[in-house]
Amino acid sequence: MTDASFEAAVKLAFEREVLKKLVFSKPRTDGVKKVSCRLCAHRGQKILAVEYTLRGDTVSQKNVKADGLSAFLAETEEDFGQIDLITDLGNAEVKDGKKGQVALGLSALTKKLSGQIPAFEKKIADLDTKKQYILSGNEEFLKVLGVSDKNGRVHDKKQGKFRQINRFLEHVGDIYGKLPAEGKITVFDLCCGKSYLSFAVYYYLTEVRGREVSMLGIDLKEDVIAFCDGVAKSLNYAGMRFVAGDITKTPTDERPDLVISLHACDIATDIVLDTAIRLRAKVILSTPCCHRYLTGKIKNPDLAFVTGFPHLSDKLCEALTDAIRAQRLTAAGYRVSVPELTDPDDTPKNTLIRAILVSDGNEEEKRRYEAILDFVLGDGKASYLDFLNH
Repeated sequence: MTDASFEAAVKLAFEREVLKKLVFSKPRTDGVKKVSCRLCAHRGQKILAVEYTLRGDTVSQKNVKADGLSAFLAETEEDFGQIDLITDLGNAEVKDGKKGQVALGLSALTKKLSGQIPAFEKKIADLDTKKQYILSGNEEFLKVLGVSDKNGRVHDKKQGKFRQINRFLEHVGDIYGKLPAEGKITVFDLCCGKSYLSFAVYYYLTEVRGREVSMLGIDLKEDVIAFCDGVAKSLNYAGMRFVAGDITKTPTDERPDLVISLHACDIATDIVLDTAIRLRAKVILSTPCCHRYLTGKIKNPDLAFVTGFPHLSDKLCEALTDAIRAQRLTAAGYRVSVPELTDPDDTPKNTLIRAILVSDGNEEEKRRYEAILDFVLGDGKASYLDFLNH
């Protein structure tokens, strides 16, 4: 357990708004490689923005409010051999030594943090401005789609959508190195709907990254596709095309580098993933929507203590559905992570399935996928697989 005085110093730096970075490193377990934290603000409240670097160099994020700071520090510090606190007033660290934990610079920093520091007092509004979004709101496609007004101001009712789009682009940035380094990048948006993500990803790859992009959006609704096609033409996005049709009939003559999908409803997410696997997409970024199939179909008596409560059963079905999807992708040769898409306050549909193709498939993982279905569905496994295939 880290010295309580170090926790006190972190809290003081947080409260006085001088905390620049808090880093947990030298992991003692095989789980998280590093945890990096910074002070920022969200909706008028100070928060600690936390980023976890996982094995395989994937990342996940969460926000910690002031009242959760002690619990976060307690649950995190046990897993790391070094903690660095970096502030505007100086730095301190705690690390494992030959004779136990050693604190460096802590006494001097605590003294400074406890004194008067008017030069460093800030307003929460100033912290909010530190969040640097990829998009500003002034992009023409955001105006056309109704996210921003003609002056580039994001509409109040679209603030959550704006943050969601920006966060998705950060995920695209995370996997950018897995896309072709040269030449054209081919992107499919399956069940594209109004295509907020199609236009955002196209803009990001062409304007921010300077790449040539071929973007295909597919959806069953002809009126929506006609709208998207009109928007693309009005923006002179020559690399974008939209098709009204069934994504299960997506031609295989063009292999996508990236498949994206935002909130494809219920079984549509499974169809998206199945199509992406069939096309051997190099990267998949899919955010599921609702989850209905498993409701009332879990046949494992060992889970009855959960399924006996409808509200808890719904939560379990949601988690199981996405876990089964992740395992299905793993069996197909993908390295999978399932982070949050964005802040939970922005959307309750906040899970992102991120998959990167690494092999032709794994027989052991395929057997594990079958075993998981047996465990959850029992003799209903065949019906589930049949359902997915239709």
